[in-house]
Formats: sequence, structure tokens, C-alpha cells
Amino acid sequence: MVIYVEKKLIMDELAIQRSLKRITHEIIERNKGVNDLILVGILTRGFYLANTLADLIESFEGVRIPAYSLDIRHWRDDHKRMEQAPKQQNPIPVQDKKIILVDDVLFKGRTIRAAMDAITSIGRAKEIQLAVLVDRGHRELPIRADYIGKNIPSSLNERIQVNVADLDHENAVYICRS
Repeated sequence: MVIYVEKKLIMDELAIQRSLKRITHEIIERNKGVNDLILVGILTRGFYLANTLADLIESFEGVRIPAYSLDIRHWRDDHKRMEQAPKQQNPIPVQDKKIILVDDVLFKGRTIRAAMDAITSIGRAKEIQLAVLVDRGHRELPIRADYIGKNIPSSLNERIQVNVADLDHENAVYICRS
């Protein structure tokens, strides 16, 4: 077990809000509006970020697009596989929709690959785009984000910690070193 002794603030609440507002504008611009868009946040923090993006889209466009949570544990290749896929509390209507997949940190790409497997097991989306708050590099799979809040180059012995107010009582991003 690695113990992280140094924790440095990389993004405060204001920086996160600026990044999420920019990502929101980029999503709207790239998709020429919000028709046929749904947000799918990877549990846990990706779902909270997806809800924030939905709030921002509503404030800019006057339209509320749905935000769903996605449990990807069954599709992970680096964990013991669950026998059955978890039941979605709210089924995600992916068929012929543009999916904005949302996560807090993009690292090796395995979580995103699992999320895409989960989405394609539900139905055929028109398109899947990826929005992440932090891209830290070190990909093992050929996956890249369409929308990035901040690139934070890091070493493999560092960890990026994203805090969201609903869970952690603050909105902040830290880099933790051992």
C-alpha cells in the first residue's frame, strides 16, 4: 500500500468551474446544439461532473439534457468480473443518441474502454464522445478525450485526487506524491 504524504492543490473550485464552463461551450459548439445528446457519468465522480455539465447546458441553452450514471465494474478487465452486469437504476436510452461520457480523470484508458463496452451492451449509440476534468497521460489503450478540463502530466507514482462538493465537501483537484 502506497501512502501519499504530499498533496498539492492543482485546481481550486474556480478553476474547475471555468474548465467545466469551457467544456460545456465546446460540447454545444461541436454538436451544433444539444439535440440527441445525453450525458453518462462514470460512477462515482464522473456522475457528479455530468450533473454539473447538465446544469451548465441548461443555463446556457435553456434545455435540460438527461444525465445518467454508469456502473462499469462488470466490464473492467483489471478486477474480478461480476457474474452479471449490474442493473441500471434508470435505463440509459443510448439508441441513436450522441453520448457524452464523463469521468473525472483519464489515465490508462481502461475505465473508458470498460464504459464503452457497457454502453454498447445497452444499444447502439450514434456517437460516443469523452469529457474528462483531468487528463494525466500514461495511456495503455488508444483512447483520447474530446473535451479536457486540464492536462496534468504526472509520474506513475503520483495520484490525481478529484474532490466534488457532494461527496468531499469541496471542489478541488490535488496531485498526491508518495
